[in-house]
Amino acid sequence: MTGLEHVAWPPAAMRTERLVLRESEARDRAAFIELFASPEVGTYIGGPRPRDELERAVPEVPGRRPGFFVIDLDGAMIGMITLDRRDPERPGHVRPDAGETELGYMFLPQAWGRGYAAEACAAVLEWFAGTLPGEPVVVLCTQNANDRAMRLAAKLGFTEVERFQEYGAEQWFGVWSPVTSSG
Repeated sequence: MTGLEHVAWPPAAMRTERLVLRESEARDRAAFIELFASPEVGTYIGGPRPRDELERAVPEVPGRRPGFFVIDLDGAMIGMITLDRRDPERPGHVRPDAGETELGYMFLPQAWGRGYAAEACAAVLEWFAGTLPGEPVVVLCTQNANDRAMRLAAKLGFTEVERFQEYGAEQWFGVWSPVTSSG
């Protein structure tokens, strides 16, 4: 397991230069629906989900679980970051027990290209390294075709481990270690 099950949740809100990383609240529900219904966001994750399906499925307070951070800019949700245990059935692992923590993130299109993802992901990685110092690595998987995600992975200090086919596309799989990354 990732070790997050042993962490008191939620942690105190984290502040970066421009953002607040916090627990999900009821006021975030509309932004969650917008995020998952967005054709732009869905480009590299299997497409958008139907808005009517999301309206029925998204709980009043979405994303309330360990490893889930809302990215808040000036009081409004602009994205989310997750730290989850990578599914052992999926390709791409660096540990024999396949228990790696995987970084995931999604931002609303209007927040793209402003460095928010780099700022927020770096803060979450730093928090993770400080909170769970025994966890040696974090992994990230993205489609090779997702140029923005590939640049962000490099900027955050992820190094390529392998590439493989999944979901009908070539995937890039990388690893970040607090020991070797400057954070």
